[in-house]
Amino acid sequence: MHGAAVYRGMDQATLDRQYSPSSRVPSLKAYLGEYERLSTAARRDHPVRTGLAYGTHPAALLDYFPGTGPGRPPLLVFVHGGNWQALGRTESAFFAPPLLAAGAAVAVVEYGLAPDVGLDAMAGMVRLAVDWLLRQADPLGFAPDRLHLCGTSAGAHLAAMALLPGPPSGPDVSGRIAGAVLLSGIYDLEPVRLSYVNEALRLDEAGARRNSPLGLLPTRLPQVVAARGGNETEEYVRQHERMVTALRPRAAVTEVVAEGRDHFDLPYDLGATGTELGEAVLAQMHLGGTTT
Repeated sequence: MHGAAVYRGMDQATLDRQYSPSSRVPSLKAYLGEYERLSTAARRDHPVRTGLAYGTHPAALLDYFPGTGPGRPPLLVFVHGGNWQALGRTESAFFAPPLLAAGAAVAVVEYGLAPDVGLDAMAGMVRLAVDWLLRQADPLGFAPDRLHLCGTSAGAHLAAMALLPGPPSGPDVSGRIAGAVLLSGIYDLEPVRLSYVNEALRLDEAGARRNSPLGLLPTRLPQVVAARGGNETEEYVRQHERMVTALRPRAAVTEVVAEGRDHFDLPYDLGATGTELGEAVLAQMHLGGTTT
């Protein structure tokens, strides 16, 4: 017997399942193991500077893969997922090789996690990482006017927060981001507040509202690639669709629905030629590719 409705007609168990992306895949553990193996290989096979401190928090670290082509390359800054509670830079360089091959530089950002770090501070850390990278553009060797911010899942939420002007925490980097890539994100945190995820996030209603980029978007935004896998929960699909609708009057938007992908393998297509997502990201970065 179902319990009382908690959100949009869903009982607690249904809502919790909708905000658990691993409910749609056979093995989350297999993906996480693959992330780590591929990330280790990326650091082994490509020049990289690991553990660069962008702030004072112990988790305020990033790995930087320089571009190898002539001139100053664009930079893709990657913000990992993990429901704001898991993963880090160690497991999050798996997507980098195709982008490096295309001529981009890549930065992989670590940030503090719940329950030790609250969502306001997490969003502030991502902004701080972007600000630090822009200030270090000359010694790192990338083009500061070609910084593209990418996040997946919880990371897409944090990347979207960095597009907002006048943030409550961290520096304002909203006008300094050339483009955004948002993968399988959550942009309205009210249902998250009502789900099991909030045991770690500890959001109240005001905190959820303050950290919901969907309701805070400015009039103009940089170009955005907004993507999701074909195999996502209905709530992740709804969140994606609402964000795309909200973005369209404000930005040049390329929407990607990758039918053969799910929440966890979608980022493999970043920068991969011959995939809809990869081509869109390369086009946004002016490294070839096509927009849709």
